[in-house]
Amino acid sequence: MSQAALSHQIKALEQQLGTSVFHRLPRGVALTDEGAALAPVLGEAFDRIAATLERFADGRYCEVLSVGVVGTFATGWLLPRLAAFHAAHADIELRLSTHNNRVDLAGEGLDLAIRFGDGDWQGQVADAVMEAPVAPVCAPAMARGLRVPEDLARVPLLRSYRLDEWPQWFRAANVTEVPARGTMFDSSLTLASAAAAGIGVALLPLPMFRQDLDAGRLVCPFPITIDAGRYWLTRLRSRPESDAGRRLRDWLLAEQQINS
Repeated sequence: MSQAALSHQIKALEQQLGTSVFHRLPRGVALTDEGAALAPVLGEAFDRIAATLERFADGRYCEVLSVGVVGTFATGWLLPRLAAFHAAHADIELRLSTHNNRVDLAGEGLDLAIRFGDGDWQGQVADAVMEAPVAPVCAPAMARGLRVPEDLARVPLLRSYRLDEWPQWFRAANVTEVPARGTMFDSSLTLASAAAAGIGVALLPLPMFRQDLDAGRLVCPFPITIDAGRYWLTRLRSRPESDAGRRLRDWLLAEQQINS
């Protein structure tokens, strides 16, 4: 649009509103109070129009679904199966962003989020999509010195921000609790990397690290598991469920059943 055409549109808008939206200055313009109030509303409207037009960019309708995914689930389960989802739902464009289980659906502009926990998040609807039994894992060399659970007192116990997991596991193993004295991590992915490097023993959700276990990079010295939470697909309670969101949820549940 030319500058003249833009000026004409602005004048038409000001006539319709009965007020100016710009102060004309010697070296440019500045928004009036009315213009400043109108700008974010118009910006949001233009963004929605652009997003809708983008869905028709290649000549067919495509629904965009923005999903935040905890990194452990993204790497350990979702990414190896993503091609299958695209094949089954070619009209849905997924836009994925990873997080460390701390996510703000509204603030980050997300339609859905996959996260780990007990399913109780204020203002959100949560659908359980996968169980995640947790057990100790470590490097093969470290595992050779671990005969019984009591041997864990002699090695560093790596921790996540979920501080109750080690005490819960020791109760399940009928062992007097061993003080956790290893490094703390904010991500299960870095926790797993530290365990594979021989830094210590970590409690991890086994289904998310099946490839590392099958390849021998990690081993599980004691097959005692605890239920520390599940993976959930969440959305804001204030928003209705979209067709694309429902189809993603149904696909996650179906894939979990096939691979369980």
